Amino acid sequence: MSSLPSLLSMMSQLIATPSISCSQASWDQSNKGVILLLENWLSSQGFQCEVMPLPGQPDKMNLIATIGQGAGGLVLSGHTDTVPYDDDRWQSDPFKLEERDNKLYGLGTCDMKGFFAIVLDTLRDMDLSKLKQPLIILATADEESSMDGARALVEAGRPKARYALIGEPTSLTPIHAHKGIMMEKVRITGKAGHSSNPGLGNNALDAMHSVMSELMVYRHGLKEKYRDANFVIDYPTMNFGCIHGGDNPNRICGRCELEFDIRALPGMSNESLYQEIRNLLPAIERQTNTQIELHHLFADVPSFSTAKESDIIKACERLTQKEATTVAFATEGPFLNQLGMETLILGPGSIDQAHQPNEFMALDQIVPMQHVIKGLVERYCLTPSTENK
Repeated sequence: MSSLPSLLSMMSQLIATPSISCSQASWDQSNKGVILLLENWLSSQGFQCEVMPLPGQPDKMNLIATIGQGAGGLVLSGHTDTVPYDDDRWQSDPFKLEERDNKLYGLGTCDMKGFFAIVLDTLRDMDLSKLKQPLIILATADEESSMDGARALVEAGRPKARYALIGEPTSLTPIHAHKGIMMEKVRITGKAGHSSNPGLGNNALDAMHSVMSELMVYRHGLKEKYRDANFVIDYPTMNFGCIHGGDNPNRICGRCELEFDIRALPGMSNESLYQEIRNLLPAIERQTNTQIELHHLFADVPSFSTAKESDIIKACERLTQKEATTVAFATEGPFLNQLGMETLILGPGSIDQAHQPNEFMALDQIVPMQHVIKGLVERYCLTPSTENK
């Protein structure tokens, strides 16, 4: 096998390869450069690499790199894209890895290109010729926007393994659950007219008042019905994020739009919530003589939960000496669970640095993360116990 570059060299090359994903086309980029770097390094270490372009998006792709065989095994997973950046707020070049104050700075250092460099650097010192179960390195596209990479994997039914770790930045704390996310829009179309005579139109803002009142009652009902003490905010939330309507004080408002999100607890169905909200709207339509539509702003992300008794949760609690907990942000965890893997989220760096100018990973996160990776590979791939098969 050919030798790998150093950890810092790999991280530097990954950071230097832009791969922003964004709902705005002016920002959105291909992740091909990052995928090709990982494919080259993993192939040199004996991994069989498959690059999977996303359906209808040839410039976006996932990578499944496999070494070893068997029905169990372990997936080490991460996303290859980053969020956009505020160039004028960075103290250094976002695409140039810079070390200062015992931290590594660069766009994607902790979220989450640095994870791949740490994985590869850990594996270089392990004898992967003695694997009894497969080890799979999974690199996905567009986690920061549509999660289309993870959705494509579910559609393809791959990869398959018993356990999976997603190396999102959690400050090395095992995460066993997070809420789901829905982002929705209510659009009300009324009839504009001169404000001196209300009978000349149907006011969409008046109708939106009724919609918001119903949604607030519905929101209160969710809070009363659903609780999960594992979360700091232990109930499902609904946030009215923005509202737009009308154009002048002396005109009856002809159109109004409300955008909101819902964050559901594990065990709740996003589709059921959507249908329940839709069912509230026809009565308001009839009362206000308006047209009311409900639309998805983005495809929803399901809630994520892996049983705290899962072997990988217990193993990571031992390896980190930290109890598994929950987070507020979303990940690709629910999609890997849909593929049949017991999944947890655990990685180096802090979510507090992610999506921020001057993103960094503290150097003292690297060795403990390597300890976790080595422990999981040994447990699930090199010496899998009978109860884990």
